[in-house]
Amino acid sequence: MIRLVALSVLLCVVSAQVPRPCVSPKQWEGRVVTTDRKENFFRIGKISYDEYAPRFRIIEEEQLGSQKDYYDVLYLHNVGKEYRLNLKTRQCNVTALTRPFRPFGVPPMANFTGEATVGAAGIPGENVIIENFNGQFSDGDKFFGDVTYPDCIPVANGVFSEKYGFVMNSFFDINVGISDPMAFVPPRECIGR
Repeated sequence: MIRLVALSVLLCVVSAQVPRPCVSPKQWEGRVVTTDRKENFFRIGKISYDEYAPRFRIIEEEQLGSQKDYYDVLYLHNVGKEYRLNLKTRQCNVTALTRPFRPFGVPPMANFTGEATVGAAGIPGENVIIENFNGQFSDGDKFFGDVTYPDCIPVANGVFSEKYGFVMNSFFDINVGISDPMAFVPPRECIGR
């Protein structure tokens, strides 16, 4: 009986040490760099992110091949629409969203794959611990994500899809919360389209 109790306690201690997916902030603002090598696509922009709705907005400089443009793109997954305003021409295109919403934090089914220290490990205040996760969405798309420890702030993520290829995002200058209450309102040029 004592062996059974000891084994149960040992199993509880060991299972408690297995890292589980952390919970990232559901609303935040920051900067994002996105690359898609298949499409020869690169963008850098300011992002407002709301996982509750779900929706996000990126005011971006976009480069597709040698062409450079500037867009204000609002992805309203909660209503299935994308609003894309060209900031040079003021032309707005409204289209149906075809890609599913993918959280930029750690999805609940993610697997912990390790952790690393970014910066100088031996100097206090000069490093950040990053946790790495990966997994697969129910539709077969594969993902990875890197977040800070212990606050689970997104640092990078990527999704590989047979349909869309591999897209990678890097995040920085994150502030938790949404400072602009109008962040998810379509631009006036897009209203009525």
